[in-house]
Amino acid sequence: LLIMTAGAFAFGWALVPLYNVLCRATGIGNAEAKAGKAVVKEAIDPNREITIEFVASPASVGSYEFRPEVASMRIHPGKLYDTQFYAKNLTSQASVAQAVPSISPAGTAQYFHKTECFCFSPQKFAAGEGRDMPVRFIVDPQLPSNVDRLTLAYTFYDTTQSASHP
Repeated sequence: LLIMTAGAFAFGWALVPLYNVLCRATGIGNAEAKAGKAVVKEAIDPNREITIEFVASPASVGSYEFRPEVASMRIHPGKLYDTQFYAKNLTSQASVAQAVPSISPAGTAQYFHKTECFCFSPQKFAAGEGRDMPVRFIVDPQLPSNVDRLTLAYTFYDTTQSASHP
């Protein structure tokens, strides 16, 4: 059981670096590449409203407080919106964290465009530091008409160990 527990911990700890390597190798989900491609073109659909839900979860229990400032918002596709997430380092040491986003339902990520996001780069926190972190996004008006709700979820990983070892 100890070996299985240690293996599960090591696997969980290695997920963020593995995700970054996979993204660089395939070009899929590569935040650095996407950050350069972000084009804000508003073509607002005033006749349609959808709900965006925000979900936040820290991957390591006890290291961070992490939550969205609002649980959901009603938006018009094609319009640029802002929201914020709050994160606080609960440890007595400086740390580095990385947020990994996901959009659901499956297949809708191509319609959700982040133009500014704390998930694009690792976030450095001083001991006990807390701050608001912005997300600017636009939902493509081409989102299929049967979709009336999207969920933007972030998992917040403590990457202090991997950040200190290049």
